[in-house]
Amino acid sequence: MTTIPSRLAHVTKSSTSFAEAHARARTLYRDFYRSAPSICALYSLNIPPSQIRAKIRQEFEKNRNLDDLNVIDLVLFKGRQEYQETMNAWKQETHIMRWFALEEAPPRPQTFLEKFYAGRDEDQV
Repeated sequence: MTTIPSRLAHVTKSSTSFAEAHARARTLYRDFYRSAPSICALYSLNIPPSQIRAKIRQEFEKNRNLDDLNVIDLVLFKGRQEYQETMNAWKQETHIMRWFALEEAPPRPQTFLEKFYAGRDEDQV
């Protein structure tokens, strides 16, 4: 597959209002949402597109309450960059699976014995 880097490129913009920023966020969300099956096929993932869509939704919900236009613009820029890198296959499967790493990670040990058994003693150093 030939990569055409400019096919997904967008000019970086600064939003003039919250309505414009929300419209740009919806556009980015739709792009990600619609490309979930393509992401699964492109990276040969063993997870369904619905799980990728749920993760995308979770990431957008995490940034839902931002109230500074400059911060929203920065998050949109990073999201658009993530989308372009993903769809142009500039990543590897491990980069995509890193989106799900926090869900799969075991809980951190809390007590002294749990830390000892896990071989973690950062607090003592």
